[in-house]
Amino acid sequence: MADTMLNARSLRSSTKMTALPVLALVAALGLAGCTTNSTSDAVIRIDKAQGSQENIASLTSVINANPRDPEGYNVRGSAYGRGGDFRAALNDFNTALQINPKFYQAYANRALVYRNMGQQQQAIQDYNAALQINPNYDVALIGRGNVYRTAGQDDAAFNDFNKAIQNGTTDGRAYHNRGLIFQKRNQQDKAIDDFSKAISLSPNSPEPYNGRGISYIALNDDDNAFADFNHAIELNGNIAESWANQALVYERRGDKQKAARSYRHAIGLSPKYQPAKDGLARVSAAG
Repeated sequence: MADTMLNARSLRSSTKMTALPVLALVAALGLAGCTTNSTSDAVIRIDKAQGSQENIASLTSVINANPRDPEGYNVRGSAYGRGGDFRAALNDFNTALQINPKFYQAYANRALVYRNMGQQQQAIQDYNAALQINPNYDVALIGRGNVYRTAGQDDAAFNDFNKAIQNGTTDGRAYHNRGLIFQKRNQQDKAIDDFSKAISLSPNSPEPYNGRGISYIALNDDDNAFADFNHAIELNGNIAESWANQALVYERRGDKQKAARSYRHAIGLSPKYQPAKDGLARVSAAG
């Protein structure tokens, strides 16, 4: 999820590392605080157990007992989606919507499947349909906002996240994703406030810790950034971005050995993660 970068305020490191200004380093990381999306929901986390024969058979028996209940298809469609069977998921959401064309939750669920299939325009159409029925449905506002944000339509995305927040959502993703836009606009204090709110709502999600840490980096507050990156790793040690972010702090402190170790760990988790590869190249060249 990354396509955010700081605007042109000249940020300089007060540490030993002077090869790159802070702005260039943060841009090089692509604002790695935006990570693998449990908070942003841009990608369905595949859970094969959800799509297991046993689970699907159980849900099918519920549908067979009441074949005109759209909720049964919606639930099974969600299980298919989480199991990675997107075509079967679409079929179930289609059936649910044929039975009840006002079923706005099914529109939002189908939109998420379309997003995972790379069909972003269809996703937007479904989010629009859900919001026509229920203009305050926060799941659809946040989902549509994410599509807009990843397409670079920051103003439209901001409006969706902002509306969800104004409506009193308790979904931390709205704050996290609005924080990413504040971050991109170099409004770091506002970004930190939003990431902090996201953390209070979703304390076990590493993404807002990474996001807040990047904003701390932009403000040259390396100690708070380091604490956030380390906590993100404690929550989930399998996210390459967290390790690359930790490495960046080591790099800024001039500890090339520890920076290289963390960059290598990030690369081990995600061999194609370019910010970690670039960081490792920097500290290796500096050595």
